Amino acid sequence: MPAQKNATNDLITGLILAGGRGSRMGNVDKGLQSFRGAPMALHVMLRLAPQVGDLMINANQNLGPYEGFGVPVWPDELTGFAGPLAGLQTGLGHCETPYLVTAPCDSPFLPTDLVTRLYQALVHEDADLAVAVTLEDEGGEPRRQSHPVFCLLKTSLRPHLTEFLQGGGRKVDQWYASLKVAEVVFDDATAFRNINTLEDLRRFEPI
Repeated sequence: MPAQKNATNDLITGLILAGGRGSRMGNVDKGLQSFRGAPMALHVMLRLAPQVGDLMINANQNLGPYEGFGVPVWPDELTGFAGPLAGLQTGLGHCETPYLVTAPCDSPFLPTDLVTRLYQALVHEDADLAVAVTLEDEGGEPRRQSHPVFCLLKTSLRPHLTEFLQGGGRKVDQWYASLKVAEVVFDDATAFRNINTLEDLRRFEPI
């Protein structure tokens, strides 16, 4: 069931991260690969759009096709495909709402209540950032699996992130360790499934 717009949506901008090289998929632009009849990033956009007030895309190649989705497209301010934090920094720089939520372009099954639950946790715990977590079965024992690129954070964190990047930091987990983070457990781990390879595309294509 699609997410319903509410007053909170207008406080949050959605950012689809499509700035990677797509090396695990043969150096193709993952977000533009056809999946169930549409570009994969468009599936992400259609699931995220009802949950936020505004949307934008971070991409470092094929900007024209992404602009065809009808939302602003911004390349990294840092050069050299510096990773998701570079895309996050760019998104924060163009975000006009108090909060930004991110999702990768290869996650067409993301939860329709993702933003609501992340926002509630961030406010309740007075955190800087909220991140999605699932419990994975590992030999009969549940293991917490963090999904760091499914996060909601305060736009005011941009100077802090910029300082981290200027100091050479690139690892998401390392930056998160400097913040107050709220973890939100989602029951359905398959909702966070990433389609990273051509084999994944073929495997999950059937509906």
